[in-house]
Amino acid sequence: MKKNYLIFLLVWIPFLSTGQRTADIGLSMGVVNYMGDLGNEKYFPFSSASTGAAVTLRNFLGSQKNARSLYRPFDLQLRLSWHRLQYDETAPLGKKQGAELRNYFRGINFRNDLFGTEVGVTYNFYPNKLTPLWKPKISFFVMAGIGAYFGKPKSDLFNGDIAPENKYYFWKDGTTRDAPENKAGIGNVIKKDGEYETSLHDWWTEGQGYNKEIHSKQPYDLCNVGFPLGAGIRYIFNKQFTVTAEFNYFYFLTDYLDDVSDEYATFDELKSTFQDPVQYDLARYISDPTGKGTAGYPGPATSPRGNPGQSDSFTYVGFEAAYKFTWKKKGIYGQ
Repeated sequence: MKKNYLIFLLVWIPFLSTGQRTADIGLSMGVVNYMGDLGNEKYFPFSSASTGAAVTLRNFLGSQKNARSLYRPFDLQLRLSWHRLQYDETAPLGKKQGAELRNYFRGINFRNDLFGTEVGVTYNFYPNKLTPLWKPKISFFVMAGIGAYFGKPKSDLFNGDIAPENKYYFWKDGTTRDAPENKAGIGNVIKKDGEYETSLHDWWTEGQGYNKEIHSKQPYDLCNVGFPLGAGIRYIFNKQFTVTAEFNYFYFLTDYLDDVSDEYATFDELKSTFQDPVQYDLARYISDPTGKGTAGYPGPATSPRGNPGQSDSFTYVGFEAAYKFTWKKKGIYGQ
């Protein structure tokens, strides 16, 4: 935490100097695509598309009174962001549904509203460094940074409140019903209510928190470090107003943005935490919504729930409008 405070202090030091000050404030919105342990696509998970937004402060280092271009080659930027990560392995994909989907029988879905704060270094490519940038109109740039992000993965697993009678049952034909699949076909077809009521972190879906002699699993953190990498093109209307199209890739050190990483929780791991029979039954369902993922005991019959060797990530394609604010910072004696 001390390192984070130092970084932000260093960034804000330029605002303490005197002279004419400028800063660009940009607002962007765009499309987020999650890439992690869930997915029915063979390559890129286009069906994970969701929304995101960001507020960015840039171009504030030093006075521009004697600058020969609108933007410097190297610049710092501060960004506050929101990205919605989500995926539902039971949702139809094109003409495929139900048993035709690769991971349908896991029955897993999640949503994670990820809020972040970032510090990034930007390099601007100038068509002509000896003229103001607003004359060439277009600038290309690349960016790399580091940020802290908070998000709590949730899931839509109940038709209403979290209760045994409200479970979803996923049938082979792709329908969601209020009863287990049976030969008689007895069970009402229902739609998911779209309410992500289940906080997955609280149900220890992979046995987190279990501790017995040499076997232990630590709960994962909800606040994580991420590394945004980006590139884009900026169009300058005039000295005050710009629009930007930007592509960003976010790499994380955690594999739990989607609550899925390693193996299903065993029955013993869940029993050690959820001793009440109703809570234990709910925990088994939340970890393995279809009941087909694991036999509940270590061994060949226990399928891996995710890929622990690969961290989670996501992409963000955003479109930004920014305005340059100018003001004069007075010195100690008002000069």
